[in-house]
Amino acid sequence: MLGAMFRAGTPMPPNLNSQGGGHYFIDRDGKAFRHILNFLRLGRLDLPLGYGETALLRAEADFYQIRPLLDALRELEASRGTPAPTAALLHADVDVSPRLVHFSDRRGPHHYELSSVQVDTFRANLFCTDPECLGALRARFGVTSGDRAEGSPHFHLEWAPCPVELPEAEYGRLGLQPLWTGGPGERREVVGTPSFLEEVLRVALEHGFRLDSVFPDPEDLLNSRSLRFVRH
Repeated sequence: MLGAMFRAGTPMPPNLNSQGGGHYFIDRDGKAFRHILNFLRLGRLDLPLGYGETALLRAEADFYQIRPLLDALRELEASRGTPAPTAALLHADVDVSPRLVHFSDRRGPHHYELSSVQVDTFRANLFCTDPECLGALRARFGVTSGDRAEGSPHFHLEWAPCPVELPEAEYGRLGLQPLWTGGPGERREVVGTPSFLEEVLRVALEHGFRLDSVFPDPEDLLNSRSLRFVRH
């Protein structure tokens, strides 16, 4: 697949976008791609000690159709005595708190006007009994090991997208921060509940979970407040 993407005469797949200047953006997991490139360079699988995202790497290797890498991952898991996926629970809750922010808007050298804008603060709690899936979620949202208690099955996120009407200086003064997903070169801002739950859904499906319940409206998945996934 990777070779076909750049073969002359091959239609450009939807995952590949030219950025100009000989640069291309592949809409896949950037962190896992590092290990794919190293495998293609060296012809062997070298992963960091304690690497816990083999399921994600296997999904990427399958997308790129790199059979030798898939074989190497199977051998690695067999040598580690990796068991088949066990029963697990994943729960994601997200809530939003809107508030009105007042600030001075400079319209001229000596001309200021009092302006107001609504800022939405999102708070999410993620709980998962599968450490590998939990690690993939933490990596997806850029949460480092120091941001949670070691061994805890859950972590908390809080973010507030910056409205276009709010000056960056005022946004920083309020102590607000955005939430990003993806790696270098493919970072995307999580601007609300739908984009957050979409990322959670992707990770859950990659790790063999199925959707069990949606609250409050099962017909409106990406605008829900709570998702529950199970794996039997």
